[in-house]
Amino acid sequence: MADRPRLLFLIGEDWFFRSHYRPMGRAARDMGFDVVVLTRSGPATADLEAEGFRVIPWPGDRNATSPLAVLRAMRHVLSVLRAERPDIVHAIALRNMVIGGYCAWLVGARGTVLAVTGLGLVGAARTVKAAVIRTGLRLALWPLFARRRTRVLVQNPDDLRALRRLGQPPDRRVATIGGAGVDPADYPAHPEPAAPPVVVTMVSRMLWSKGPDLAVAAIRRVRECGVDVRLQLVGASDPGNPRTIPEATLRAWADTPGVAWLGQRSDVAEVWAGSHIAVLPTRGGEGVPRSLLEAASCGRAIVTTDVPGCRHSVEDGVTGLLVPPEDADALAGAVQRLAADAELRQRLGAAARCRVQAAHSETHVAASVQALWQGLLDS
Repeated sequence: MADRPRLLFLIGEDWFFRSHYRPMGRAARDMGFDVVVLTRSGPATADLEAEGFRVIPWPGDRNATSPLAVLRAMRHVLSVLRAERPDIVHAIALRNMVIGGYCAWLVGARGTVLAVTGLGLVGAARTVKAAVIRTGLRLALWPLFARRRTRVLVQNPDDLRALRRLGQPPDRRVATIGGAGVDPADYPAHPEPAAPPVVVTMVSRMLWSKGPDLAVAAIRRVRECGVDVRLQLVGASDPGNPRTIPEATLRAWADTPGVAWLGQRSDVAEVWAGSHIAVLPTRGGEGVPRSLLEAASCGRAIVTTDVPGCRHSVEDGVTGLLVPPEDADALAGAVQRLAADAELRQRLGAAARCRVQAAHSETHVAASVQALWQGLLDS
């Protein structure tokens, strides 16, 4: 064990690592790394440990951004890094980029990867609070971006442009990957189920920022036009997130004709097999939504908003349809168009699967990050 290089992932929640970054952990393990995951421990920890990853609990609120909360988090992370002495620290999401970047610097890690998973509403919001946070990020990130042994990992070109406004990382230290990747074998394409009804599915955490309220409003409009469509909301609320939707609201939506809330599901591929159309009317702040990659791999046409991350996951008119954010009428129009045209949605779905196979599979992502880590080890 002592001769193996060590890679430590810093990530807010164990379930997020399991759902999005487990393939990346496997890629590190396959390279010969001793893989450590520093995260808030929960029900997913046992699954990660069964994969051979060591999980170290990270207490605290993942959303706390006050200077005092960040300093407390840094103190804990620094103590773990001093004990573990990782060769590479791979910090995921903006807050962890700052905390992990400086702690890795202080302990003399051989390399640091700062992985952007989307800039959240902070990246686009015009509030005073968001402006203050952006200023703080700019001041905090600039020294980290300037380090020779730092690499920055982004998921879409829009986030890279926004990130440059926060600190200008040099091009030679930036890599772009199209999301966390999916395994097309785990998300196979099946023929559409019989219709009507046309089943429209949204897979996401139930957050206001993801737009399930817009999906509900759109389905109501389509049904008012006499089209037999059904909406499935798949995902749980997230009590640790300030934008979570109360379960009472979700249950009230489920009482609406044509709307069902299925909660968290582990058989997402089966959910897509029973669906005709995928929707994600997010208000923004995405990296590359994994749910869109999964739906695409399953050969389902997608309707999503023209915002960073989504516009790079879906080619309008080729693999799906893009609509303006915050526009339930436009969303309803796109859903109604696909509901009425089976040939169109099947053509879009087939193209979407081809795109995943060509550029967004776990194999592509693994090759990219392995090259990144190896470059840090060799430099």
